[in-house]
Amino acid sequence: MASSDPNPEGKPADLDPRTQSSIFGRLRAYFFTGLVITAPIAITVWATYWFVSLFDTWIKPYIPAAYSPDTYLPFKLPGFGLVFALVTITLIGALAANLVGRTLISWWDNLLDRMPIVRSIYKGSKQIFQTIFSQKGASFRYVCLVEWPRQGAWSLAFVSREIDGSQVGLEAGRPMYAIYVSTTPNPTSGYVFFVDVAEAKILDMSVEDGLKLVISMGLVFPERPLPPAAETAAAPIANRKRLA
Repeated sequence: MASSDPNPEGKPADLDPRTQSSIFGRLRAYFFTGLVITAPIAITVWATYWFVSLFDTWIKPYIPAAYSPDTYLPFKLPGFGLVFALVTITLIGALAANLVGRTLISWWDNLLDRMPIVRSIYKGSKQIFQTIFSQKGASFRYVCLVEWPRQGAWSLAFVSREIDGSQVGLEAGRPMYAIYVSTTPNPTSGYVFFVDVAEAKILDMSVEDGLKLVISMGLVFPERPLPPAAETAAAPIANRKRLA
């Protein structure tokens, strides 16, 4: 008579290869889910701690002992160097807002302007910071697509500013863009070139979302693109008919 036992060899059901595969598959899915959640938190905490510790290492040795909280506390207080740097930079900015501060800064600029190598570094870095942190908002205007590095291949680019062709040695009255194409995943390195306005396709995407797309190597697309009305308002007059 045939045995009615579904497992005649006495093999436990838990050792079924299909069951094992299902269990390990779930554990692997749980692990990667936890990794996606914890890795950004860990990286953020590490980067914040590194940034704060960097300022403490640079600035704390120059703080007088009478003003350092480490003198009075039985433990080291992290972040005091960063706070001291922020207060000092703010005070320098306040000083530069009056006549005495502007006079001192002008004297300092004239002094560095007479040094052959130092003046190039100083002027270049000063112009970059003035452009980035200008209250007039002189930064990337919008995101666009350009056919680069060859025809038929489209690259994500950022429009730095609108220029006239005469500013780069071309014919006057020629509307052009100063374009920045960044590399992936490091957006701080890239290429700057100039194209006609008609050759740049303005995207309905914010600059922040464009940078995310570059840094993620094309994996992270914007969840909510720039509204068409906002895109039309941001685009230059020469492109409004083409975007309509």
